[in-house]
Amino acid sequence: MRFAVMIAAFLSFGAVAHAGDVADGEKLFKKCKSCHVIDKETNKTGPHLVGIIGRQAGSVDSYKKYSKALQESGIIWDADTLDAFLASPKKYLKGTKMAFAGLKKDEDRQNIIAYMESMQ
Repeated sequence: MRFAVMIAAFLSFGAVAHAGDVADGEKLFKKCKSCHVIDKETNKTGPHLVGIIGRQAGSVDSYKKYSKALQESGIIWDADTLDAFLASPKKYLKGTKMAFAGLKKDEDRQNIIAYMESMQ
């Protein structure tokens, strides 16, 4: 029984670790708007982010400019993969075309992920 409680606590850590402020995340998303939209299926320099949670990386059919690295990564976007990617896209995925340097603060990443989850 004790082991089950430890497993449950461990599994719930991800939800707690990525609990962020949606309003702050929306403000931070302004950094993304030059290349991405999240409220309509329109591509810009980068693909739209509608439905990104649970989606395989490099899979928006209407976007044709993905890097080979992203298309072949096998990444499924969730809070953990987004957190790692947004910290430093080029370190997380060698060969990505995403030019964004990253969000260094954990809180900023948590907030922007909370906003992205709220838009799904």
